[in-house]
Amino acid sequence: MGALYIASVTKLYITAIMLMLRAENRLAFTDEVYTFFPAGFIDGIHVLDGTDHSKEITIAHLMSNTSGIPDYSYYDKQKGDSVKDLMLGNDQAWPLERAIETAKTLKPKFKPGQKGKVHYSDTNYQLLGAIIEKVTGKWIGDALKDYIFDPLRLKDTYAYRDINDQSPVPFYYKNQQVHVPKYLASITAEGGIVSNALETMLFLKAFFNGLFFPETIINELKENWNMIYFPGQFYFGLGLEKIWTPRIISPLKPIKEVLGFWGQTGAFAFHNPETDLYFTGTVNQVSGMGHSAAYKAMINIIKAWKGKKG
Repeated sequence: MGALYIASVTKLYITAIMLMLRAENRLAFTDEVYTFFPAGFIDGIHVLDGTDHSKEITIAHLMSNTSGIPDYSYYDKQKGDSVKDLMLGNDQAWPLERAIETAKTLKPKFKPGQKGKVHYSDTNYQLLGAIIEKVTGKWIGDALKDYIFDPLRLKDTYAYRDINDQSPVPFYYKNQQVHVPKYLASITAEGGIVSNALETMLFLKAFFNGLFFPETIINELKENWNMIYFPGQFYFGLGLEKIWTPRIISPLKPIKEVLGFWGQTGAFAFHNPETDLYFTGTVNQVSGMGHSAAYKAMINIIKAWKGKKG
């Protein structure tokens, strides 16, 4: 089975590790983020209207995208400086230090934890990856291996690190192949896992069926949904996404929760508890059309299953 870049589906693995580290009493979600870094490292990452809120940001804010920290990867500067330019073939590494320095030049979206506010920011997950490294004393890829890959006996799942590794199937932006090994090797925590549909399914089932943490913890992840409108309409909770499905799509038998994560490469990993259906795979397409096709396929399968069960 071909290996694929699961992109931001990686963030669900990060959620699992954070929950396990909390269970080991090695961190708390109320911990201030700045305490995990050298003095001054975080200062200035969240200056809003002249007030520096950087030391108010907690792990929970990062996991729920409610920190207000700008997304380093979507800023508008001269050509050649933005991660958007990756799609044009300008492959660059974006390690933590570069991402943080870039975020510090941008205006925050809102105060940390401001009620009803959410902003999808890969900067949050760069920081979470660094926290995992600090707490475990290991490179994030090795932490993923120890906490998830090895316990599940995943043989074809790994954190992308070797820029000469061409084993994963390529992904595309419309009809243009996107080749960004330097970038992918530098952003492990926000989107650097390589896997396949089967092994992603094994992880997804373990996530929702109590292997890593008690199943009741899922309710905590769903406590405070906030709607995100980019790259598509979905809800974001505590390290978990929920697909937004309007009632008109299935008026007589509404589609209830579809939980999991999208990846920018067109990767997806979702679970519908009502039908106990699981969906993993990719369309290998960065454009929104790919995500739309995957969404329609999942919803149609759920509707068909519900219709079959009466």
